[in-house]
Parts: sequence; structure tokens; C-alpha cells
Amino acid sequence: MKQDKYMGLDVHQAMTVAVVLDAEGRVILETIVPTEAAAIIRLIQSLSAPLHVTLEETTQAAWLYKVLRPFVSDVVVCDPRRNKLLSEGSKADKVDARKLADLLRTGMLRPVYHGHQATGKLKELVRAYESLSVDTQRTMARVKAIYRGRGISTPGRGVYQAKQREHWLELLTEPGLRQRAAWLFEQLDQLRPLRRTAKETMLAESRKHEAVKLLKTIPQLGPIRAAFIVATVDSPHRFRTKRQFWSYVGLAVVTHMSSEYEMKAGRVVRRRKPLATRGLNHNCNHRLKKVFISAATAGNRYAPYQPYLQELRQNGMRAEMARLTLARKIAAAALSVWKKGEAFDPKKLNLTT
Repeated sequence: MKQDKYMGLDVHQAMTVAVVLDAEGRVILETIVPTEAAAIIRLIQSLSAPLHVTLEETTQAAWLYKVLRPFVSDVVVCDPRRNKLLSEGSKADKVDARKLADLLRTGMLRPVYHGHQATGKLKELVRAYESLSVDTQRTMARVKAIYRGRGISTPGRGVYQAKQREHWLELLTEPGLRQRAAWLFEQLDQLRPLRRTAKETMLAESRKHEAVKLLKTIPQLGPIRAAFIVATVDSPHRFRTKRQFWSYVGLAVVTHMSSEYEMKAGRVVRRRKPLATRGLNHNCNHRLKKVFISAATAGNRYAPYQPYLQELRQNGMRAEMARLTLARKIAAAALSVWKKGEAFDPKKLNLTT
């Protein structure tokens, strides 16, 4: 529409730069406002006509999306990794905001999904549990690194046990190193109960979601993996096909092809040359990639997946490719079960090569 306006926001911690373009791409406003809800809302309310707003995915993006959505025609939170135009020419806040507005006006932005609030609490609890799990694993790795650096073997998990704490500290003869290890042990003692509490709270919240109950009917998708999937995906209807879902979770194979066509007898024909593969796509949700790969790895030992994997290997497929194939099967099953709202039926699982 000729009366529509397009606003690009370059958001920073203290201040936000806003540039507004009209439908022809002319600048009609450049301003700087504090990164505060009231100030940004006042700016938007001062502009007439339908207003379209864009900003890049940052720490403040989810908050700003909720703030701006009721006051504008639409809000596009875009993926900064795909905004190649911003890297061209001079780099400045106003320049970036103007380029964002122009990309929005020409329809060249790829939006980042920001879902509804039904899974909002579960999302935050999953993040908390994930962060505490990573912190716990990092602390445990640092403890073992201290002993490994002094040539002291630490097999198993005995070094983390409180009952053996004094024994392990006595093995460190350097006072400073012993104190460092003692602090790490104390940090570990604080993290473990927090992680346990976060896990229990997350699982209690996940049980309120019907989708979690459906996903748990799929073998190897237990309560934690099911909670991770629901909190991350939010809605299965974001993905029209299983291949779109595979790309999102990092299970899509990247292929490269060049010089595809040639002239034969005056006609354009496609060359008969094999596609060159470049591994799996890197631009994905790494949390879900870990969920489905770990589910496929665990399924290697149990039915109904074990016979399928054995058959793939007998047919000459490498172990890692067989695991990837199974991970894609599990991801497709999860999407189908969630969309249909039906419990998983092993009889309908097409485990054919």
C-alpha cells in the first residue's frame, strides 16, 4: 500500500535508533529513543498509517516483539545471519536501521519465529534446566582437569562423591591447587541440588501439555526430550512437511550442484552427474539436533529400532549414516504424532530400507 510505512530498529542496551521509510523508500523519519517500552510506544503512536516494524534477533527481541505487536500492523524479527546487505558499505546505527527498513519494504527479510504464550513458562524452565546442566558438566570437567594435569587418574565418578572428598583433596600437594579444587567441589555441591530442583519443576510443568504426553508414546522420547521438543517447537504446524522439520533440527543433507545443464542436439538437457553432499545443515536448532541424535543413539540397543539399524548396516550403510536415518525417522514420527493428536502406533512406523 502506498500509505504504509516501514520502520527499522537498530536496538542496543541503552538506546535504539529508528528509521522510517515510506512505500517509495524515502526516509521520512530518523530518531534515537531510549530502549524502554514507554519511549518506543510513544514513537510508534506518533506515526499515522499502517506501520510495519523490523528488528534483528537479539537479547531484547522477544521482549520488544511482545511490546510492539499490539500497536503495529506487523513485527518482523529477522535473522541477522541472513542480512548480508548490512555488511556492505559503511557500518553505523542509522545506516543499519535504514537498511533493515528497506529490506522489510522490499520483502527480503526472513522472520524468526516468536510463538504464543502457552508454552512460555515451559520455555523458561527448560532454559533454566539446560543452563544448570551445562554448568554442572563444566564444573565436573574442571575438577577432573585439575587431577589429570597432575597425572592423577580419576576413573568413574568417585572423585565427585562427598564421602571421598578428603581423600581426593589430600592427593593435591600444592596449597593453591588444593584450594581451587575445594572451591570447585563446593560449586558442584551447590549446582547439583539446583539442577535436580529445576528438573523436577520442568517436568511438572511439562505434564500440563498434551503434546508432551503424545510425544512420550514414541520410543526413546522420554519426559525430558519431549519437554525440550514442545518448548522449542511451540507448534508443529510451523512445518508443512517433515523435510522442513529436518532442516530446522539439523538433520537435512546439504547438496551442491553446478553446471547442471548442457546442449544436446539443440535441446537443453540436464547432466547426469551425482549430487555432491556437504554434510548436514549447520544453521539449525542445536538443542533439537541433540535430542533426536541422542534418541537414535539410545535406540540402537532397544526395539523397535534395533532390528532396523542392524538391517541398514547389513546392507552396507555406515553406522553413523544408519544413526542419522533413524534420527530422521524419529523426528518425522514426532511431527506426525503431534500434528494428528494421536498416540504413537508402532504398527504404523514404516521401518523399511
